[in-house]
Amino acid sequence: MRLSIGFGRTEVIHQYINNGYHIVLDVNSGSVHVTDETAYRAVPVVEKALADGLGTPEEITAYASGKLPDVAAAELAETVEELLALRDAGTLYTEDIYERYIGDFKSRETVVKALCLHIAHDCNLACRYCFAGKGEYHGDRALMSYEVGKKALDFLVANSGNRVNLEVDFFGGEPLMNWQVVKDLVAYGRSLEEPHHKKFRFTLTTNGVLLDDEVMEFANREMANIVLSIDGRKEVHDRMRPHRGGQGSYDEVVPKYKKVAESRNQMNYYVRGTFTRYNLDFSEDVKHLADEGFEQISMEPVVAPAGEDYAIREEDVPALLTEYDKLALEYIRRKKEGKGFQFFHFMIDLEGGPCVAKRLSGCGSGTEYLSVTPWGDLYPCHQFVGQEEFLMGNVDDGIVRTDIRDTFKQCNVYAKETCRDCFAKYYCSGGCAANAYNFSGSITGAYDIGCELQRKRVECAIMIKAALAGEEKENIL
Repeated sequence: MRLSIGFGRTEVIHQYINNGYHIVLDVNSGSVHVTDETAYRAVPVVEKALADGLGTPEEITAYASGKLPDVAAAELAETVEELLALRDAGTLYTEDIYERYIGDFKSRETVVKALCLHIAHDCNLACRYCFAGKGEYHGDRALMSYEVGKKALDFLVANSGNRVNLEVDFFGGEPLMNWQVVKDLVAYGRSLEEPHHKKFRFTLTTNGVLLDDEVMEFANREMANIVLSIDGRKEVHDRMRPHRGGQGSYDEVVPKYKKVAESRNQMNYYVRGTFTRYNLDFSEDVKHLADEGFEQISMEPVVAPAGEDYAIREEDVPALLTEYDKLALEYIRRKKEGKGFQFFHFMIDLEGGPCVAKRLSGCGSGTEYLSVTPWGDLYPCHQFVGQEEFLMGNVDDGIVRTDIRDTFKQCNVYAKETCRDCFAKYYCSGGCAANAYNFSGSITGAYDIGCELQRKRVECAIMIKAALAGEEKENIL
């Protein structure tokens, strides 16, 4: 059950009940309160009283008694006092402190801090849902040359300002089809670090077919993170991730992935899956991956045109919300039994959280983060590659379409009407600009199904925190 209140303003309080926990989220401060039923019912009543100008505890209690006549007077008075104390402490009924920064945020000088290098527009698999058209991005097959890659790294260094830490993801298609260039570019990047006072963080995304001991040894030495694509159970994976000849790839990649996970001490990697309409019971795929010994797991909903048979539809959403609840309970059970794993979408920081820029604009696509094609063209991110209206420039000339960059610079949670009133906006930071564009025609629009699933994931993540905290007294009203 959900309850969100704000009385005509941007949402201030979000309340919901999950797994027996009565949870109150103060949207603007990020404070989470696990309450008893009386406090849970009183939260919106006290909010309304404050909005109507009532100020003293006695006035608010008198107002609340008319709304909650079944609550004993003494209990209600004590609850009101506690809620007002939380307000005075800045953890309940707080004002939006971020919107005042939006002017400065829009006019800030941006630097490029991350590149997605499309090292190969080619793939040895034929995944049915691939947004890149079997790795070719709906164009010609191509491999990035070392010279283009060098120019991309030079561009990154030249446009990174005073930022020291830079990120480069080797992406595809399948980047291992161009492995020698990957290794050569890592070496070139390392050669740039000392003279330019930079530090590169390299990552690799692979389907695993070409993984071998030499790749693992190099990756464990040079790659800060590895993303290993797998969709879960054998029948699910093989249906959506076959070879071009139609044969499955599960049996081929799983032993390699296990070796990678163990060689990296179960850290700094993800097995990353995609669920579709064919496996709406995706929690079973997450459980399967955990049972296979993987401890770092991500499972994402497919994003596909509505006409595709595997695309998630609006009528599938209730089942998916239930599935996240099931997964959350399983996640808690395994954690308490000492058999836990990390699930990417349940990892949430309730203490510090991301910086203001991250809270407002997310991944930084089109500004801080760019994709580079095999021939050196620059796009806002990998999902925009091939859409010529988003071609920003190239590694020789730099960004020539500064208007595109400026458009993305304006993209933040306050520029999106659906985000302004959403309790999850500071956790998802407005979501994916590419998904918004593909489903609404604007990067400031929304992908409604994705938003609904994201809200559920945030609710589950917060509930998990409450459950694993053991409901300590200081966390309960």
